[in-house]
Amino acid sequence: MKVKGKNKLVLEKYLPRSKTVRMRILWGYDMAMVWICACLALGLRFDLSLSSVPIEYAREVWKYGLLQMVMVSLVFYAGHLYAIMWGVSGVREMMQVLLACLVAALAQSVGILLFDARMPRSYYVLWFVLMAGAAMSGRVSFQILQKITERINRFLEKSIPPRVMIIGAGKAGTLILKEMKASEKVHGYPVCMIDDDKDKQGRVIDGVSIVGSRKDIARLVREKGIDEIYVAIPTAPPEDIRDILKICQGTGCQVKILPGVYQLMNGEVTISRLRKVEIEDLLGREPVNVNLDEIMGYVKGKVVLVTGGGGSIGSELCRQLAGHKVKQLIIFDIYENNAYEIQQELKRKYPHLDLVVLIGSVRDTRKINNVFETYKPDMVVLIGSVRNTNRLDYLFRTYRPDIVYHAAAHKHVPLMEDSPNEAIKNNVLGTYKTARAAIKYKVQRFILISTDKAVNPTSIMGASKRLCEMVVQMSNQKSSTEFVAVRFGNVLGSNGSVIPLFKQQIENGGPVTVTHKDIIRYFMTIPEAVSLVIQAGAYAKGGEIFVLNMGNPVRILDMAENLIRLSGYEPYKDIDICFTGLRPGEKLYEELLMDEEGLQKTVNDRIFIGKPIDMDYDRFEKALQRLGEAALSETANVRELVHDLVPEYHYRKNNTEMVDMEAAVSLEPTVKGLMNDKLIWHDKVAICNNEIINNR
Repeated sequence: MKVKGKNKLVLEKYLPRSKTVRMRILWGYDMAMVWICACLALGLRFDLSLSSVPIEYAREVWKYGLLQMVMVSLVFYAGHLYAIMWGVSGVREMMQVLLACLVAALAQSVGILLFDARMPRSYYVLWFVLMAGAAMSGRVSFQILQKITERINRFLEKSIPPRVMIIGAGKAGTLILKEMKASEKVHGYPVCMIDDDKDKQGRVIDGVSIVGSRKDIARLVREKGIDEIYVAIPTAPPEDIRDILKICQGTGCQVKILPGVYQLMNGEVTISRLRKVEIEDLLGREPVNVNLDEIMGYVKGKVVLVTGGGGSIGSELCRQLAGHKVKQLIIFDIYENNAYEIQQELKRKYPHLDLVVLIGSVRDTRKINNVFETYKPDMVVLIGSVRNTNRLDYLFRTYRPDIVYHAAAHKHVPLMEDSPNEAIKNNVLGTYKTARAAIKYKVQRFILISTDKAVNPTSIMGASKRLCEMVVQMSNQKSSTEFVAVRFGNVLGSNGSVIPLFKQQIENGGPVTVTHKDIIRYFMTIPEAVSLVIQAGAYAKGGEIFVLNMGNPVRILDMAENLIRLSGYEPYKDIDICFTGLRPGEKLYEELLMDEEGLQKTVNDRIFIGKPIDMDYDRFEKALQRLGEAALSETANVRELVHDLVPEYHYRKNNTEMVDMEAAVSLEPTVKGLMNDKLIWHDKVAICNNEIINNR
């Protein structure tokens, strides 16, 4: 804790720094207390009347004083009372002191009796009580002085620490409470604790009362002037956490939450591990858990290539693959900074890996083939573009990958609307060239990372990803390589996600910008999506489009409002929300399945398979080549050419027309309500989600 000005009191600078010196001082204090407590115990036996104390008793205390010192020293050293850090001690350490004093009292009585001496029986009880009190007082005195100096420093600083409510009176809550009280770095004052366990209510932990349940949160915040709320219930079910967080939203307090029980098990639960509530905490579902050890068999001992390996999805793919005994991990990316970051991260975590960084482009087929032929390290980081045919050829020829995760793509919808030819060059041609290289060098399995924006696309980015899916299906028919695509919606925390933008806007004082009040999206965390992508790869037989069940869609406006409240502000009052209108190519809703596609279940209820659409592959490939030539020549009518290949691409609709169209659709009888009738969503959205829910 920093205190402004020159008047800060620092207790430590007045104490000896040597551990040995401190221990000797404490030992000297204990020995003095042995004598003082012996005299005081004898005096109390005779009502503190010195004239009433028999001379033989006084003589025995003096005669056997040295014996008492020896006994206490041996017992205290054996009980490790001089090895404990008393500045952060608690109940357990005090019990150690009590037990040591009891043993010392018994040893003293036995020693005196062995020397055929006599003392009043009450003397031993009084000495034990006095010695235990003196020993404990001496050891907690430093904590008391620390608290006094902290209060003085706060007064000198003329600042009031935030008043904190801790939700959860279990192990996690207790550890956080103790650290708040022990650490100078924590600028917060614990006022009360909350727990739904009735047996705990009314009790006290380290001076802080457990005053009620979750139903009392709002009332207690008002009555006790709470500024911050710490949620320390890492083992609670997600629905309980969601309910508690919703209650906290209405209090106006800043809310922080303990990350998870695994950190408690690893001894990582500290006040620094408390984080602000993230929006994924409000999704209200169990996290998607995939046992990667059971499904990673198909990558063990294989050379694995991840294109776009420096991106949000690509880098997480690398993280999850690196620890599962792949023969080689090849990271390929056009952006050197992204590739460098994931390279350094994996080098720290897996120092045994032999890393090679190559700068290049997957647009160059010959270059990429040469990469695959030349190098044989455990992990390779390659810089390049999937547009570069020569670079791709060099990569595949040099490294001969067995499995390819194709995550390289331009994904920002509005930016691609301004540069439609770049979307075709990178996404479509890049995928086509990478697929051809995979066929040429007999890759066993090729997994494309697709998006829900490929379904009935309204953007050139979405249309380009639909073409990528068609390339995958075509390539599967023309080779022994198993080509599949995995389609899912938005991932929280990815580059360009709304969450980081909202947080930055809140930190800047607002306003928070939302494109449309009714816009909805499917959400999943990056690790969840990637683990399901890897599992879908294990199910691949060739030609499938795997569709991830991402739960119910979430309204972006609700996310913005919740994030504002959980940051300690009131929407539209402290932080305003403004609507900017749908961006070019943006839809009010996203879909995961096309009308033409069927739905087939897998053993994982989070993964479904869409039936491949019949198409003339030879005609499609020729049209694809014409599209590529047009894009390379920077044609002005690339959207028309894309529409010829993807008829469901609604490129002719401008923003205003799209909003009007979707608003009209929402009035149709096929429309269904979602989230207490707050949202409107088209039946196309329900095709996948309702069927998934009904089949579970």
